[in-house]
Amino acid sequence: MSIVEVKVPQLSESVSEATLLKWNKPAGAAVDIDEILVEIETDKVVLEVPAPSRGALAELLVADGASVVSGQVIARIDSAAAGAAPAAVAATAAAAAPVAAAAPAATRATAGAAATGAVLMPAAARLLAEAGRSAADIVGTGRDGRITKGDVLAAQAPPPVLAPPPAPPAAPAVARAPLLPDVKAPLDWSPLANRPEQRVPMSRLRQRVAERLVQSQSTAAILTTFNEVNMQPIIELRNRHKERFEKEHGVKLGFMSFFVKAAVAALKRYPIVNASVDGNEIVYHGYFDIGVAVGSPRGLVVPILRDADAMGFSAIEKQIADFGKRAGEGKLSIEELTGGTFSISNGGVFGSMLSTPIINPPQSAILGVHATRDRAVVEDGQVVVRPMNYLALSYDHRIIDGREAVLALVAMKEALEDPARLLLEV
Repeated sequence: MSIVEVKVPQLSESVSEATLLKWNKPAGAAVDIDEILVEIETDKVVLEVPAPSRGALAELLVADGASVVSGQVIARIDSAAAGAAPAAVAATAAAAAPVAAAAPAATRATAGAAATGAVLMPAAARLLAEAGRSAADIVGTGRDGRITKGDVLAAQAPPPVLAPPPAPPAAPAVARAPLLPDVKAPLDWSPLANRPEQRVPMSRLRQRVAERLVQSQSTAAILTTFNEVNMQPIIELRNRHKERFEKEHGVKLGFMSFFVKAAVAALKRYPIVNASVDGNEIVYHGYFDIGVAVGSPRGLVVPILRDADAMGFSAIEKQIADFGKRAGEGKLSIEELTGGTFSISNGGVFGSMLSTPIINPPQSAILGVHATRDRAVVEDGQVVVRPMNYLALSYDHRIIDGREAVLALVAMKEALEDPARLLLEV
């Protein structure tokens, strides 16, 4: 027996512990190298832990939902079982055979492979799980008798017909609430007739967001100043060039790149808005790392555009699109969520008309962008209809005076209403 330890990845210095979410494999199951065994949630990201070796998952040392720390051993893999499951693993699988009949399809397929002494490859396991079949009747043709995807496809025997599960017994109204963290109001209110309640523990990310929001409001003197922007020039510019822009750069030309560029231009003119407080000192940052708030299934995250002043419109749009995709998959790294000198929150994508964004400490200001709507405005003594957007700049009044905050927001407004200034840097 050759044992390989599975350890928690190195967490950042600001993260003391994390939560082990759920094992993807049971003890005794065959695993392939780099196969994702478990996900670990920190207060910033979800880390995937791959198998460091091929073999059999000999032992799970930490249960689902437990707290873990950097470098902690959470499981052991018997790498000697890469070719054939050891006797101990086979015995475990045999003992679990009565239970496997009632287990999910993926577990039944894996148990069948262990009982026959074969190693089941991940792709083959998925096919067997979809078909509701066991690997016991399939002969592996891969190296050392492994059951491959081709072996499953080549098997001629039809999958067994599974009887439909019995209808669940009627449950009281209080048991009808879904056992999921994402609780949504049902369209049919009849299940709530008996006033049910549900308690769901906060994820580490949600706890961290709550902690930082309270910290921001309790340690900073937050004020907000507002202004309105005529988005007509940007809309016309975008409509003229969006097709060619997408063809040239492989990404759509959105509005966020204009807001990022306008914010950088204002921060260069008023560097105090790009500064932060450290004790009794003001730290002026000679760089522009702009955080862009992104919604994800786990909550709000703010990945950072490093050196945004040196990025072109296409680079900003590509980076934001990549952030949004990986935020939805929970694959943003801790480094991408750390730091930042200024943030932008776009509540307009959800229909927000006006808000007072909360500063992301230790930053000293944040720009809130809202929905663009046609409104009646006065130009040269005439009432005309223009696509208007309300901007909100929340700032820490401890170091930023109202004058600098208002002038910085006006600078953003002027740059957005005359986007040629962003290219000429005037």
